[in-house]
Amino acid sequence: MSLSLIGIIFVQSFFINKSLENERQQFTLNVKRSLSFVSKSIEDIEFRNYFEKIQPYLQDSKEPDSTLIQRLFVALEDEENDQTIVHQNIILEERFKIPSLFFEIDADSMSVSKLTSERVTEVYSNSALDRGSTTPLKQYRQVNSMPTDAQKFLQKETFKELMSVYDYPINKRIGPEIVEMLLKKNLKNEGVDIDFEYAIYDQDLSTQIRSDNFDKTVSSYGVPIFLDNNNESTFNLWVDFPERNKFLISSILWMIVLSIIFTSVIIVAYTSAIYQLIKQRQISQIKTDFINNMTHEFKTPIATINLALDSIKNPKIIGDKEKVLRYLGMIKDENKRMHAQVENVLRISKLEKNELNISKERLKLHDIVEDAMTHVQLIVEDRKGYIKLHLDAAKSSVLANETHFTNVIVNVFDNAIKYSNDAPKIDVFTENIGNNVLLKISDQGSGMSKQVQKRVFEKFYREHTGNVHNVKGHGLGLAYVKRIIEDHQGHISVESEKGKGSTFIIRLPLIS
Repeated sequence: MSLSLIGIIFVQSFFINKSLENERQQFTLNVKRSLSFVSKSIEDIEFRNYFEKIQPYLQDSKEPDSTLIQRLFVALEDEENDQTIVHQNIILEERFKIPSLFFEIDADSMSVSKLTSERVTEVYSNSALDRGSTTPLKQYRQVNSMPTDAQKFLQKETFKELMSVYDYPINKRIGPEIVEMLLKKNLKNEGVDIDFEYAIYDQDLSTQIRSDNFDKTVSSYGVPIFLDNNNESTFNLWVDFPERNKFLISSILWMIVLSIIFTSVIIVAYTSAIYQLIKQRQISQIKTDFINNMTHEFKTPIATINLALDSIKNPKIIGDKEKVLRYLGMIKDENKRMHAQVENVLRISKLEKNELNISKERLKLHDIVEDAMTHVQLIVEDRKGYIKLHLDAAKSSVLANETHFTNVIVNVFDNAIKYSNDAPKIDVFTENIGNNVLLKISDQGSGMSKQVQKRVFEKFYREHTGNVHNVKGHGLGLAYVKRIIEDHQGHISVESEKGKGSTFIIRLPLIS
């Protein structure tokens, strides 16, 4: 499952990266196509301006500087119809002086030739010519357009050659407003609707045609403009997109978002399933340990009771009243012990179901501590230990249930006694912190690790020490303590270090 999940994430990342690369290539293609349109549009605009300025002078033929006329006669004999056909070509060349309005050159004007061709065809009768008559029978006129110097000036090739010869300044050939307008229009038509910076460079030098924040980088796009007749130019139009990456990501954002959402759902579900499996395994192990401990806890008193009953049945013992009473006392104590363990389990069960009704009254915490100490005093003294009270809190009135809170403190004492390898040494402190009273119960036992401290108040939890039964118990005492204290609006925590003992800290709110 883990390998499959990693594989899914890898495949999704691969496809997202591939989609981003495709978007980047498409973006580059759209930008280059737009720039080619812009380059052509700039040349068309410049040529159109040139055409509009020079055309009136090329069409004006009222005052030519000079006129040259050339005539060409061709005579053909038509014997079948007894006629002579004469073709006459008349070529008229007119020269003009055009003011240099468009180009900044040294001359005040430039000479342009305008050519006009006229063809006249006349048909004569041979018999009439013999009699001396020269009147044509038929006459045809046709005015032909011929390639002229004027027409050459209206061709792009000629214009490009003029531009390359005169080295006209770039800022007088095109304006920044026109460049920006053309870029916006063509980029938007190609779907590239984002902010851009632009500049025209003459070789490697920036010109005046540029935006304020343009910075040429490796990611800038360029196209040559003002091409000559050899499709070469020293001018290049460069465009840069500061927010290109953001634009590209936004184009596949929906794919990224959906991938993240679906992958997150899978990861959360997968993690939850793994967590539940581990949790169930831990619970199963804890319950197994609990059953083993409870079996051990019940086995000893049951064995003691059976031995006591067998002894009482003995004819030698049954007549000894003193021994019978002693064995009956043992049976009663062991039965009480089993009953207490069963009650402990039942109390936890009722607390889980919120079925345990706890009535509270005003009590002195110091009195509860002293009462709880009497329950374990004999056990402590039997093991040559001690319990010392340092009750320094000036105020100790709390709202509590006497029976349950006494059991809480007894359970903490019992925990300290069980986990003291030598004579149990227990110190009890109280102090006032704000509107609360703090109860600290410290021992010098075996202590616990940080990991155990985090789980010590969990139900059924017990620290594994290799031998499950080296310390008697079933992991319910501290869970019961925590639930009762929380029901009293209090808080319990533990501070411990392995091999140096533990300190349980109980905080309860004071009442006036």
